[in-house]
Amino acid sequence: MSSKPFRFKKFTVKQDRCAMKIGTDGVLLGAWAPIDHKPYSILDIGTGTGLIALMLAQRSEADQIDAIELEPEAFEQALENFENSPWVDRLYCYHTSLQEFAGEIEDSYDLIVSNPPYFLPNPQADGKRSLARHHRHLSHEELITCSVKLLSKTGCCAFILPVQEEAQFLKFAEQSGLFPQKITRVRGHAESLVKRSLIELKFGEQDCITDELILEIERNTYTPSFRDLVKDFYLKL
Repeated sequence: MSSKPFRFKKFTVKQDRCAMKIGTDGVLLGAWAPIDHKPYSILDIGTGTGLIALMLAQRSEADQIDAIELEPEAFEQALENFENSPWVDRLYCYHTSLQEFAGEIEDSYDLIVSNPPYFLPNPQADGKRSLARHHRHLSHEELITCSVKLLSKTGCCAFILPVQEEAQFLKFAEQSGLFPQKITRVRGHAESLVKRSLIELKFGEQDCITDELILEIERNTYTPSFRDLVKDFYLKL
């Protein structure tokens, strides 16, 4: 995976110090996360390079955009990317775990987003990239529990997950009082299997909108729906 800076239309993301590089999952969540409710405060859990927080700074008028990151090198990288962005006065990164943050912070957030670790714990996993990719330091139950504590009563959460983890994740959420508002299932192309689920959660049971997003017509040719979603970010669109 490339360590070169990734240039978007309005900001650049350096990634040489971060184990998890810029990927489609982060771009999808940053572009898809709901802002129709005009959030005043946003929290990005496990920010990595800071990509999703930066995308939401561009898309929204939120006055407070906080991010948390446990891995030291990624934390420093996110700080650097925030400081070099046009929205430095609205972005702040905390070097801490979500569990510690939720136990200490008294603020609530109108939008919480996360591209969480998506592999089950692996006893042999080691290194920074494994830390970022595995549940070992943040289970889905802990992610939901902390999100419930930090979310404002009228706010919403947005997550991206492997589709095979969707059902169990929604079960945890509903047990904690968070219910799906919208689910978008993502395919690479029309004939491929669904790989990812974009999930919006809110307090209180409600009707859930479900749809699909197909990314490519063929290799390197984006569908109109994906182009429309990311056109404000990718340089070539």
